[in-house]
Amino acid sequence: MQTILGAGGGAGTEITREIANYSREIRVVSRNPQKVNNRDQLLKVDLTDPQLLDNAVKGSEIVYVTIAFPYKTKVWRETWPYFMKNLIASCSKHKSKIVFVDNVYMYDPKYLSNMTEETPINPTSEKGKVRAETARMLMDAVEKNKVDAIIARAPDFYGPFVTKSVLYQSVYLNLVKDKNPLWLGNLDVIHSYIYSKDIGKSVALLGNSSDAYNQVWHLPTTDNKLTNREWIELMMQAMKKQKRIQTMPEWVIGLAGLFVPILKELKDVGYQFKEDYYFNSSKFNTRFKIAPTLPEQGVKEMICI
Repeated sequence: MQTILGAGGGAGTEITREIANYSREIRVVSRNPQKVNNRDQLLKVDLTDPQLLDNAVKGSEIVYVTIAFPYKTKVWRETWPYFMKNLIASCSKHKSKIVFVDNVYMYDPKYLSNMTEETPINPTSEKGKVRAETARMLMDAVEKNKVDAIIARAPDFYGPFVTKSVLYQSVYLNLVKDKNPLWLGNLDVIHSYIYSKDIGKSVALLGNSSDAYNQVWHLPTTDNKLTNREWIELMMQAMKKQKRIQTMPEWVIGLAGLFVPILKELKDVGYQFKEDYYFNSSKFNTRFKIAPTLPEQGVKEMICI
């Protein structure tokens, strides 16, 4: 049995689909689970409840964690460490391995121009501090031989049915409405994006590779150093739209955050859109020999939803 906690969404759906290549028994767990594969077993659970979480983990060889708690700093502070503590306890009890899909918020902003698995952990954002604490809890448990685990990190991602990304919300939706795309940061800095289907394939592969455990992996991401402007231009070309890219000054974002909560929350990690942000996945690419999806192909598939 392989179990995915927090299934759904663009990345979670792709991971669930790919797990079917390794296991005939798949347990899909969330508040509103949906089948991806015909044989998926659905379990409707509030994963913040320790007993319900334990029931979801029981009998699992591997537990994949793709949960997206509400994108609010207060919720993250209260929920992530508590959840991780309970997850480690249950997986230790049931001898289940953990594959934790993580982001890059915990990295020192000074080193975003070439992020590797060895990049210093020194978050400046509140959400980054929560993610650093959560990851540290998991690796401490690994060092104490409580569990076997993988931290699989990804940068910002895009792809079919990935509807909460900045590329989707600020660019794609505006272009669909024949409006100018809107950007919240520096257009001319490098920004890495990973394709959601690459997340699915690589996470399932890592989980089923015994030598991959007890370490951090960067998931396979294109090494094409495209700027935010070039990503937007790729999308306009694919959609056959030629529009003027509009940018939102930082002071406007701060003011708008008083009325649009998501903008207030994004401001916490806004530094990621001001400087070069390059995600280096050479460790994974060297070990598994898998070429990440080219941006041109990924964008074409993204807009065909």
